[in-house]
Amino acid sequence: MPEDKESEEKASREESRFFSSPRDPEDLSLRPTTLDGFIGQEKVREKLQIYMQAAKGRREPLDHALFYGPPGLGKTTLAGIIAREMGGQLRTTTGPALERAGDLAAIVSNVESNDVLFIDEIHRLPAQIEEILYPAMEDFSLHIVVGKGPLAKTICLSLPRFTLCGATTRLGLLTSPLRARFGIVEQLSLYTEQELALIVQRGSRTFGVEILEEAAVEIAKRSRGTPRVALRLLRRVRDVASVKGTGLITAEMADRAMDMLEIDPQGLDESDRRILSKIIDFFEGGPVGLSTIAAALNEDTQTIEDIYEPYLIQKGFLERTPRGRKVTTGAYAYLGKKIPPERGETLRLPLDEE
Repeated sequence: MPEDKESEEKASREESRFFSSPRDPEDLSLRPTTLDGFIGQEKVREKLQIYMQAAKGRREPLDHALFYGPPGLGKTTLAGIIAREMGGQLRTTTGPALERAGDLAAIVSNVESNDVLFIDEIHRLPAQIEEILYPAMEDFSLHIVVGKGPLAKTICLSLPRFTLCGATTRLGLLTSPLRARFGIVEQLSLYTEQELALIVQRGSRTFGVEILEEAAVEIAKRSRGTPRVALRLLRRVRDVASVKGTGLITAEMADRAMDMLEIDPQGLDESDRRILSKIIDFFEGGPVGLSTIAAALNEDTQTIEDIYEPYLIQKGFLERTPRGRKVTTGAYAYLGKKIPPERGETLRLPLDEE
């Protein structure tokens, strides 16, 4: 094999260590490519539209942007939209993939003007990589120390003007110096049922299946306010409709698929109900420590805290107290369990039941 071809293949393998592999074509087609096609996050979209229009008017790249919020809300999609509308390419990597200074140098050396470098899980960047990233963000230059001891020297590489987009689910874990270098910091919020129903209907067109409006609403109700969950449920409903029905997704077919997945109209699955039941049956409703709950469920504490707890708290079934986790009277009513006398007087019924 000629040396130049061998070196090209080696460089390609080295680059693939840091950049994410291509996604499934179906997944890519579900992602909108313009802000006009992006459903939800109205305030964020409006601001980004202004920022990008102003940057293009000045013939400059968009300022560095940081998106934070729960997973599955569209942080990666927004980065792709920014790259497309600013006339650049999207290059994607993750914080844990960058371990050494050479890793970062290998990435930014391939970035061109107006490109978007998207770093997912940016809160997991090693400290030494963060420090190298600071001048790259501020001055578009990369300072790398070569050698050790008296022979060490610093090499300064000039970089094209690019946009760094960071995404994190845990903003508090970012260091203050890194967070302060982002000119645009936006929080993505959970979606409404109406927005999720529109996303489900658009997804059904991409999948090539017909869905009734009421079926899209039923799926949206169980999607935990997250488009990624909505599209995942749509795939499973599509499977059930094609095997057990005619292919048309009706409200009845959606309910049938949700029952098979053990997801109720509140959007809670078996794991959510198991957490609430354990706290009530084993620990008298709490308060109880997170590690104790994890041991009782044979689950990881991080999984409970990041995956299950946020939605249970949003639904009003669980609360965090200084002494630990505690279920609410609404959780007792939801599970059909008897409410202890000391909590009974605080029970509030929904307005339509009063």
